Amino acid sequence: MLTFVGLGLYDERSVTLAGRDAIEAADRVFAEFYTSRLVGTDLESLEAAHGTDIEVRDRAGVERDPEPVLAAAETETVVFLTAGDTMVSTTHTDLRLRAERRGIETGVIHGTTAQTAAGSLTGLQNYRFGKATTLPFEDAHGGDGVPDSVVSTIEANQARDLHTLVYLDIKVDDPHWDDSDDTYMTADHAAELLADRFPDQLGVVVARAGSLDPTVVADTLTTLSEREFGAPLHLLVVPADLHPVEEDALTELAGLPAAR
Repeated sequence: MLTFVGLGLYDERSVTLAGRDAIEAADRVFAEFYTSRLVGTDLESLEAAHGTDIEVRDRAGVERDPEPVLAAAETETVVFLTAGDTMVSTTHTDLRLRAERRGIETGVIHGTTAQTAAGSLTGLQNYRFGKATTLPFEDAHGGDGVPDSVVSTIEANQARDLHTLVYLDIKVDDPHWDDSDDTYMTADHAAELLADRFPDQLGVVVARAGSLDPTVVADTLTTLSEREFGAPLHLLVVPADLHPVEEDALTELAGLPAAR
């Protein structure tokens, strides 16, 4: 049996009760933290909270060499952990399909996603979010500024009057859990990059979703680029035209300026 468990958004307490029970019942527990990370905890604390050893796999160890995970699941009860919701990444879908093709029973225990948290914290209506995109560090795509794919996603969503959720890049240079300050793109840096292409555009920053003290701030991208938003993880939403209820929500919950 191979069960995929989403750990939620922030720390070792973000997992659901069903996820916790699955971890406790497992013979072996694997995890990956290259698609996203729980910035409110570390590996040692996660292991202590669940009373188990967690075998962390890097990208190559999941995508190119999944055999240790699959072989274990053929004879043991295995759990595979990820931050957020476990099936958001195609990496995890691929691993599940490999297991199914080998006759391994699979299951999924969901966790909270960044997209649902963004809608909940900002008051922007969930059904009005279009295609999401990821803004990479400049050196990650070998160029300056914002990749054309990111610009085209935002423009296509705007044309359909849909909001855009912009995930911010995480550097993955080490297979271990590395929380150095330069690992995470910050919202002010992202706003600065996007402001070059969308100078008067409204943006909404969501920082530390899932924690007890999330930060939500709405203003122009230019203004957001001049502020700091504290510890990671950060998200950035580029809204379409606001429904009156959405505007009220951003005013009350995110300090949307009356004149902008």
